[in-house]
Amino acid sequence: MEFANPEYFYLLLLLIPLITWYILKDKNAHASIQVSTSKGFHSSARTYKYYLRHALFVFRVLAIVFLVVAIARPQSSNSFENVTTEGIDIVMSLDISSSMLARDFEPDRLEAAKDVAVNFISGRQEDKIGLVIFSGESFTQCPLTTDHAVLINLFKDIQSGMIEDGTAIGLGLANAVNRLKESKSKSKVVILLTDGVNNQGEIAPITAAELAKTFGIRVYTIGIGTMGTAPYPIQTAFGISMRNMPVKIDEEVLQQIANMTGGQYFRATDNNKLKAIYEQIDKLEKSKIEVKQYSTKSEEYLFFALLAALFLLLEIALRNSILRNIP
Repeated sequence: MEFANPEYFYLLLLLIPLITWYILKDKNAHASIQVSTSKGFHSSARTYKYYLRHALFVFRVLAIVFLVVAIARPQSSNSFENVTTEGIDIVMSLDISSSMLARDFEPDRLEAAKDVAVNFISGRQEDKIGLVIFSGESFTQCPLTTDHAVLINLFKDIQSGMIEDGTAIGLGLANAVNRLKESKSKSKVVILLTDGVNNQGEIAPITAAELAKTFGIRVYTIGIGTMGTAPYPIQTAFGISMRNMPVKIDEEVLQQIANMTGGQYFRATDNNKLKAIYEQIDKLEKSKIEVKQYSTKSEEYLFFALLAALFLLLEIALRNSILRNIP
C-alpha cells in the first residue's frame, strides 16, 4: 500500500502532548486522604465504569489516528507488463561428412558439435530455429520451428553416413538460405559448421554467400578441427584402428563467406573452444524484447475514514449514556 500524501503523518506527533496531558490530568483528578488502615476498602467492588473510564480517550485517539491515515490518501496499485518479443530466425547448417568422425574432439567432432548446438538451442526459447545437414549433398533435417524439443530430438538422430559422403559447403549454405529467404523476421542468421574443403555440389560456397547477402542473411562460419593432424578411425580386417590424418579446412573461403554477409568466422580446435564460440554467437544475436509497464491505483481512504467515524461515534455514544458522569 502507498500513500499519496505521507507528510500528513506528522500530525500524529500531536498525540504525544495530548496523551501526556491526559495522563497528568488523570493523575491529578484523584483526591487523597490519610486513614489508619485501608482494610475496609479492599472489599468494595469495582463497577464496569471503572474499567471503561479510559475508553472515551482511547476511542478519541483511535479516531484521530484513522482520520490522519485517511487524509494521507492510502492507495493500492496493480501493475502489469505487456511484453513484445522479436525473435531471430536461425538455421544451423551442419557438416556430417565422414571426416567429422575424427577423434580430436571428445568423443568425436560430430558428437561434440551436436552437444554444443543442443545447448545453444535450449537457450534460445524465443527464436525459430531450423537444421540443415550436408556432406556430398544437402537436405533439411528440420524446418524453422519454435518446437525446440522436436528439433533437439532430430539433432540427436543425426549420424554420419546418412547421405552421400563428401563436403558440399555451397549446397549446405544454399539450402539454409532457401529456408530463410521467405522469413519475415528482421534478423536472419545461418550458423555453418564444417571441417573440410568444398569438393562436391553444383553451387560454389561464394555463390551461396552472395545469395545470403541478397536476402539479408548473416552467416557465422565455424571451422572445426585441430591444427596439423587428427586421429581418424579406419576400418581394417582386425577392427577399428586410429590413423593420424591431416586437417584441411578452407579457412579462406569460410572467412570470405562471413565477411560478405556481415557475420564472423571462428576456428574451434577443442570442445571448450567450440562451446565458447557458440556462447559468443549467442551474445551477438540477442532477441529484441520490448516491455511496456502499466499500473493502476485505487483510493483506499474510505475504509480508514469509516473507522475514524466509528470510533468517534462510539465515544459520543458512551459519553452520553453509560459513561455520562465521567469527565
